[in-house]
Amino acid sequence: MVQNKRGITAEDFYRIRYASDPQLSPDGTAVAYVQSMVDDDRAYRTHLFVQSLAEKSVIALTEGAVRDSSPRWSPDGTQICFISKRSGISQIWLIDAKGGEPTQVTRCKTGAANPVWSPDGKRIAFSSMMTPEDSFADLEMDEKKEAPKKAIVVNRMKYKSDDLGFVYDTSKQIAVLDVETGEITPVTHGEYHHTVGTWSPDGHWLAITANQVENTDLQHSIDVYLVPVNGGEWIKLTRSKGTFFFPTWSADGKKLAYIGSESPTQLIATQKNIWVSDLETGTQTCLTTDWDVQVGDSTIGDVRSPGHPNPGGVWTEDGSGMYFIASERGNSCLYHATLDGTITKVIGGERNIYGFTLHEQSRTAVIAVSDPITPGDLIEVNLETGEEVRLTEVNNELLSELDLPEPIELEYEGQDGWKLHGWLLKPVGFQEGEKYPMVLQIHGGPHSMYGNTFFHEFLLLAAKGYAVLYTNPRGSFGYGEKFMQACCGDYGGNDYLDLMSAVKYACDQFDFIDTNRMGVAGGSYGGFMTNWIVGQTNLFKAAVTDRSICNWLSFYGVSDIGYYFSAEEIQGNPFTNPEKLWQHSPIRHVANIETPLLIMHGEQDHRCPIEQAEQLYIALQHQGKAPVSFIRFPGASHELSRSGDPEQRVLRLQYTAEWFDAYLHTTEKVVME
Repeated sequence: MVQNKRGITAEDFYRIRYASDPQLSPDGTAVAYVQSMVDDDRAYRTHLFVQSLAEKSVIALTEGAVRDSSPRWSPDGTQICFISKRSGISQIWLIDAKGGEPTQVTRCKTGAANPVWSPDGKRIAFSSMMTPEDSFADLEMDEKKEAPKKAIVVNRMKYKSDDLGFVYDTSKQIAVLDVETGEITPVTHGEYHHTVGTWSPDGHWLAITANQVENTDLQHSIDVYLVPVNGGEWIKLTRSKGTFFFPTWSADGKKLAYIGSESPTQLIATQKNIWVSDLETGTQTCLTTDWDVQVGDSTIGDVRSPGHPNPGGVWTEDGSGMYFIASERGNSCLYHATLDGTITKVIGGERNIYGFTLHEQSRTAVIAVSDPITPGDLIEVNLETGEEVRLTEVNNELLSELDLPEPIELEYEGQDGWKLHGWLLKPVGFQEGEKYPMVLQIHGGPHSMYGNTFFHEFLLLAAKGYAVLYTNPRGSFGYGEKFMQACCGDYGGNDYLDLMSAVKYACDQFDFIDTNRMGVAGGSYGGFMTNWIVGQTNLFKAAVTDRSICNWLSFYGVSDIGYYFSAEEIQGNPFTNPEKLWQHSPIRHVANIETPLLIMHGEQDHRCPIEQAEQLYIALQHQGKAPVSFIRFPGASHELSRSGDPEQRVLRLQYTAEWFDAYLHTTEKVVME
């Protein structure tokens, strides 16, 4: 007898796990990785594991009420350093690769992050957020916190961050730890942010990235530098005309690869490429200049938190090319580029590769993978044959209980003939001849990408009996730079029409969709678009807007990125063309809104501050035309739905489903527009 399966619930989030940050040992025989979960106290936990590739045996390096991350093998393969908050603040710890008790090796008052071993295994480079008064010699103490300041002087525009909170005069600095003595030597200082890259093969240099232009508030370029570890003159490799990240050295130390874009006018709406600097000749080359694909993983999901480590371009042993992840048409895959610009897909599939590590001598790679029914596991890949072996099944028990629908891929045309792409989930328990309500989901960014990855919210709505439509309108990554830039200066224009074309196409193609019972939902830019849609049409009978934008005029001055995001994306500012910002503001159309609207927002959202939700809520309540409810999440940032408090994340999903359940009942016939 086959056991009956069920649809996923909001509370199943507490049982979902995922594996990430795979790191092959120096000899290629084992992989270290992170497994993330929520414990019985509904708190996040991350533990480190080491798995043998031959025997498939697994060692749990860490366990318990801890959040351990960033496992990095020592060059001789005997030790693993990692980051942990087990002492109260993030510090570097060491543990034997075969297991045992970890040892704390940094005790910096400002913490430690991003550890990188030197080639000889004697030193570890790392970074820390510091004020000008802080020193790497200051130690973390178990003393009570200092009293809050009575006044704070703000001198720069970038004084807050959705990721870090209020940063005021802090900046990220780099230091080097002597593993044997514990001595820490600062490498950088001053007001600029510096990010650790990699060591040169001879151990004399660090490749780092930093913005050291005259006015970092107004010039956002990030350059690649070579810094002599023992002191001396820095070498700047890029030209302050773009943003560059993740520098990696070739094995012979003669070349450096990095990911980025060279565009003096576009910081956000630009595709990333692979670049190489020849350190002997001083020449800089873009290997992917004629390849119209976004380098890096741009896929949006809602289970794994953002910011997975990006290994950048991983060099072949002979220095003839490198491996990297890129995003195309809803998939992120592993590619190889040669120095002459020949690009080959190495590991593909209808899925989301969000991390990788490889050992070229054994022709082995380990990839971190998600797909529409897999939150995140590791797969070993033979680079010669393409044979794949699954290493982890961290959700085996949960997935055995669930009925998870596979998405139907859609290809259709927009109103102006542009080719568009998306997916539709059928409801769980679908029966031919039945009619079902549908929810249109809209992603954030707008420069990101829906794709073949696990999305709890979509699967929850499908389990509740909804068809779920999700698409990539113009502005999305994955379809070339022209497509991605097409929404700039046109928010609520053709991007809106692309979404309406998707709804019409789905309703024309699938007779099980009840056009009388359709909803719309989205977060961030998707929340903006939800607000915009309900101000343009009454097609949808319920809407949910999350961490949204309704007024670009106020967004300009309150968001951590507002003043430069608005200039590039909306192409307006309050002091030269405020009418442009108002033209694209959904609150301008608030008098038209009659759709029942649920507004949800985090109170500590610095990206799209909660005043955006407050404005919309008060305006709707004041005019009294549309049912509206406002839910505030104390302490939550812009990342609530992806890395926020676990209980708040479950509440958010429950509120979303309940709102649609309340309003998507049979109503009068709606004529498709």
